[in-house]
Amino acid sequence: MTVVEQTGAPKTTSPGRARRRPSPLGSKWTPYLFLAPAALFILVFQAVPLLQEVYLSFTRTRLLNPTRSEWVGLDNYNRIFGDPEFHRTLLITVVYVITCVVVAIGAGLVVALLLNKKFRGRGVARALVTVPWAAPGIAVALIATWMLNAQYGIVNRFLDAVGLGVPGGAILDSPRYALPAVLATTIWQLFPFTSVVLLSALQSVPQDLNEAATVDGAGRWATFRAVTWQVIKPTVGLLALLMTIWSLRRFELIWLMTKGGPVGATETLVIDLYSQAFDSKELGSAAAIGMVGVVISLIVIIGSRLVARAVEKGDVR
Repeated sequence: MTVVEQTGAPKTTSPGRARRRPSPLGSKWTPYLFLAPAALFILVFQAVPLLQEVYLSFTRTRLLNPTRSEWVGLDNYNRIFGDPEFHRTLLITVVYVITCVVVAIGAGLVVALLLNKKFRGRGVARALVTVPWAAPGIAVALIATWMLNAQYGIVNRFLDAVGLGVPGGAILDSPRYALPAVLATTIWQLFPFTSVVLLSALQSVPQDLNEAATVDGAGRWATFRAVTWQVIKPTVGLLALLMTIWSLRRFELIWLMTKGGPVGATETLVIDLYSQAFDSKELGSAAAIGMVGVVISLIVIIGSRLVARAVEKGDVR
């Protein structure tokens, strides 16, 4: 087979070595080809609804007639930020999120350190720890409600036995005890996940560094701070970010246990959003509350990235 080039010089090539058309999988467009389905999914099911929510937050729209919207500008935002009840909702949300993140990660780290040691039955213990996380949220909420029941709940019987009983046993009906009860239930469900993730991180800690620190005379706390913590710190940061976002959007457990009550004692942003949309039938106000949650999530994400970069540069330890 003879191929004549543009210069006019003939060049003879064999049929088996004929020029092949480059495969699309080996081109510069390959990464975009694989990212296209995910990008399309995010665009259709995330970006478009988010833009609709942004528009809805600047309108007065009723659930009973959602096709008729009246542009009101910042009225929805002025109304919710001028409402003292919304200020309390923000405070409750902050308390709920911080408590869930700090206690769940702290308890998970303690459990992970225990499960990382060698003892008989360690495999069974590791399996049992995951049970609360594996249980459906609805089941956890119903079981917790049953255990906290004022008449036959085991928690009230135990508290009465040790002299710490709640008057009337109505824990979930008490503005003082409802939030701690919801927090305890949430943390009980969350800490197994953090313990499993942190256990995986602990197993990547080089044992020779621990042994070297021990030989140098470092105690357990000094060894943990100088060796173990430096290895698991990125994992803890990622867990804190995930826990914060998940706690901000948690709905089913709080709604099934208290519905945001009593008298708003457990009302977080998502509970307030649901109440505005489906109880008050005000979709515009509900969208504005949702946008506040989105802004808070973005602040958390950006803040976590800035802290992570500072840690990588050595500015923060």
